[in-house]
Amino acid sequence: MARQNLEQRVRRAAEAALAEQRFVSAIDVLLGLGWLAPSHLNQWRQGQIDSLERVIQANLSKVTTAMAALAQWARDRGLNPSETDYVARTRDRHQLRFSVSGDAAIERAYRTHWVSPELSQRAVQRQSRPPDLIVIWPLKEWTCTSCGGTGDLLFMEGPGPLCLDCADLGHLEFLPSGDATLTRRAKKASRLSAVVVRWSRARKRYERQGILAEAQAIERAEQECLSDAEVRARRREREQARRADEDVRFHAEFAAVIRELFPGCPASRAEAIARHAATRDSGRIGRSAAGRALDPDAVGLAVAASVRHVDTDYDELLVSGIDRETARHQVRDRVEDVLTGWREGVATPGD
Repeated sequence: MARQNLEQRVRRAAEAALAEQRFVSAIDVLLGLGWLAPSHLNQWRQGQIDSLERVIQANLSKVTTAMAALAQWARDRGLNPSETDYVARTRDRHQLRFSVSGDAAIERAYRTHWVSPELSQRAVQRQSRPPDLIVIWPLKEWTCTSCGGTGDLLFMEGPGPLCLDCADLGHLEFLPSGDATLTRRAKKASRLSAVVVRWSRARKRYERQGILAEAQAIERAEQECLSDAEVRARRREREQARRADEDVRFHAEFAAVIRELFPGCPASRAEAIARHAATRDSGRIGRSAAGRALDPDAVGLAVAASVRHVDTDYDELLVSGIDRETARHQVRDRVEDVLTGWREGVATPGD
């Protein structure tokens, strides 16, 4: 039973990834299952972790079962295997390792992307390109390990941080985020580029701030954007309307699953939970791979979070200075009482 449940979760995570990007990788599934934290993935891509398996939050038996389930699902769906190189986001661009053992067959399984036959070979090649170089906009003072200097940006490599000049990136100019088309065109025109990230204390993750690119590439991209601004504006309007329709449908589907799992949850409350948890670009559970696949575990987490904030004094406890884990422990019984009632078809008083 446990194996069947895991295989179902793998299929849901894989279907969600396939719907979004028309190919599926082992990393997509590990993220969708919640076994791989995005922060650990980022550290591995930057060469700070020697093998990805060291930070996967599941035992080897479960990982092996999930990988086999992914391969079987992909074959059943008629997807095409395509091996992809994973290269570290460091100046030496060394090959990244997935498994602790380094076994060739295991590495190949992790590297394999399962691609929709509808996806062009050119698109597959584009998805298979080495990852971007990452430059950090630091929060604290730092010193270059090569020249002893400092600066606004740094590049992490081996022994420690490097200034842009020592990392051979000093000739690039910063282009802030905000215009996706301008960024894409500048990056395409630049022979060398890097992504600039900064740590967000609030969200506990690195967030993209812009890119570094050659000055002439940025200037060329700006001219191209000026020449077709009106056409792109009309296209954006159409895309916004399409996304709005998709969001309405998805929120309704999410609310329907809530009502199926928790019959006692009032319809208005289920709709409110769905809108909050599944808001586009919110980073909440409803927009994760599992949430988009309407995984019952993900939906349950969204409902529990709502109960914690709405039906208990959890927020007041946080404001009073109590740490998050202690506050959660204090309201745990109340949360479970509400969830149990909803599962059994009993609405909470006042609903």
